[in-house]
Amino acid sequence: MSGKTVTRADLAEAVYQSVGLSRTESAELVERFLQVLSDSLATGENVKLSSFGSFQVRSKNERIGRNPKTGEEVPILPRQVLVFKPSNVLKSKINKSMVRTGK
Repeated sequence: MSGKTVTRADLAEAVYQSVGLSRTESAELVERFLQVLSDSLATGENVKLSSFGSFQVRSKNERIGRNPKTGEEVPILPRQVLVFKPSNVLKSKINKSMVRTGK
């Protein structure tokens, strides 16, 4: 899967092949999962997926940034950012696959 982006259609196809739901039901399941995930994050809730990781929304304060071309200082407004922290299980799985592929 190197260099390939996993899409909603890919996820729905994987659900279809592993679970045995119809293609339509698989696509609806994936859509519903993503909707619940994004709605939870939009309301400020943390989302933890066992053996995968956790998503949380963090607030960043206003700060001064610099335009790299001109050197001009520019205020960066306060904002919310989404942070993903992988679980130790996922980190371990990724590191094992990196060793196998020699990267």
